[in-house]
Amino acid sequence: MAKFTRTWWGKTFIEALEAFSDSARLGRGRSYARNGKITEHQITDGKITAKVRGSINPYFGVYKEPLYKVSIEITPIKAADWSKIIARLGSKASLISRLLLGEVPDNIEATFAELNLHLLPHNRKDFKTDCSCPDYSNPCKHIAGVYYLVAAELDLDPFLLFELRGISKAKLQQELAKSPLGKALASTLDEGELSLQPTDSYYTKPLKIVLPLPTTPKKFWQGAQRLPQIFPLGEIATIPAVVIKKGGDFPPFWTQDNSFVEVMEELYDRVRKKNT
Repeated sequence: MAKFTRTWWGKTFIEALEAFSDSARLGRGRSYARNGKITEHQITDGKITAKVRGSINPYFGVYKEPLYKVSIEITPIKAADWSKIIARLGSKASLISRLLLGEVPDNIEATFAELNLHLLPHNRKDFKTDCSCPDYSNPCKHIAGVYYLVAAELDLDPFLLFELRGISKAKLQQELAKSPLGKALASTLDEGELSLQPTDSYYTKPLKIVLPLPTTPKKFWQGAQRLPQIFPLGEIATIPAVVIKKGGDFPPFWTQDNSFVEVMEELYDRVRKKNT
């Protein structure tokens, strides 16, 4: 089964849904997310809305493919609590520096926990979901499919977590920049900016270096010392699949759970042993 997310925040996001959902509906939801059943989805003001293509089922009198409307809302954090969170984040240099640079630290949940809060959803109370399908269960397979798709988007933009909790990335960084540490970091970043300098050429001009030459032909050909009669052989490289490793463990085309690098290393090792 291909993974929908590979980041810690994406995995935690999915685990929250799986903790209180029917496993059969989750399986069908994953299939909906993979097979293009979700025709459109968007996140606006912290609310996820989507349209999902249903299934034709003559047994229930459904002869035409239905289109269901899905909405998922993560319970927002109160403005007063956000003020406390921002103050706590702004007092820790390791956190505020990464947040201002557009990164989400992997230990950020610990800071939320200090205030008895959490950024990622933890239980059923953190969700408000709805679907226009006739399924009595909530969340249904259509809701689950949209949820898995959003989890994959969180890998690319983890700041969607903050938006779903009630604060945008721009607002968060703006408030963090007002703290003493934020001001110091912002001033340092401004000082580090280099001004553009005009140049006549895009290429670096080579420098001429005068090297001392031997004074006689004998010194030129023979040198100051005789060359060794025996040369040590170099060791054979032991790093397999060095080119493959540039793509990482999970390149875009790889949909398996195991590491692509490990698979290719094993293949390289078998080929090398066979040819020796």
